[in-house]
Amino acid sequence: MESIDKIAVLFGGSSGEREVSLERGKRVYDAIIALGYDCDKFDINDIKDINVLRNFDFIFIALHGEEGESGALQKQLETIGIPFTGSNSESCSYSWNKSISKDLIRKNGIKTPDSIQINNPLNFNRSFKDIPVDHFFIKPSMDGSSVNIFEIKDENEYLKTLQQLSSLKGPFILEESIKHKEYTVTIIWDFVCPPIEIKTTNSFYDYESKYLSDDTDLVEAQYSNEWIDKIKNFARDSYEALKCSGWARVDILEDEYGDLYFLELNSSPGMTSHSCVPTSGEFIGLSYNQVVQKIINASID
Repeated sequence: MESIDKIAVLFGGSSGEREVSLERGKRVYDAIIALGYDCDKFDINDIKDINVLRNFDFIFIALHGEEGESGALQKQLETIGIPFTGSNSESCSYSWNKSISKDLIRKNGIKTPDSIQINNPLNFNRSFKDIPVDHFFIKPSMDGSSVNIFEIKDENEYLKTLQQLSSLKGPFILEESIKHKEYTVTIIWDFVCPPIEIKTTNSFYDYESKYLSDDTDLVEAQYSNEWIDKIKNFARDSYEALKCSGWARVDILEDEYGDLYFLELNSSPGMTSHSCVPTSGEFIGLSYNQVVQKIINASID
């Protein structure tokens, strides 16, 4: 393990989840200080030259959206030789693009909801009756997991959504809805944390239910050991299919027949008071600070 004394936390940015990143960055920074490291934090918007980070031994990426998850920042850090949290640039580029990640997942024999690529909404001419499922979501192919997601159950909602998409940055994917149970599984290095079952009063696990609502329950999945092992193995297989390392969070759906489906992988998961990763740590007796330390360790081993 490399020796680390001085850490920079990168947070903020200009994504739709900026406020979440600001909260996350502050909490991570406080934890790193409490762990005894020398630490500074930077809003990525204020960094004009990545070389200002050369004075640090390690970078903790607390950014959401393209700036923290697409692989572009990771590529810059690789170029100047500074280790950082999470997967390398290539792996991040896979998980950031939902169409690419779903293709890789399918090639590895893992189920994922059926989907259709929408490169340009203005040229997307499929009528509602031509969509092979009658309940689906339309969401950006490359954006935070909670931003600009539309749930569609009828033709009117479909036509309205296509109109709205024309003013938004694409591309998008149309993805089959699987409504039964939803889980999320944190992986830190080679350790798969206890699965979380997500219970929300909202129609789906959206921005509000993820980051704002106190009515969302993140509970430890309580099923047979065999079933828990099945979910954990599914998460690990997904993580490995996308060539991840360090840490990540895998979101999983279960249908009424007990089949599991890969929804997406987050290479830079949230670490706020409402987030799943610190909650997973609590299930095994880890404090927030201990989870942060494990993430740092996993990224430099």
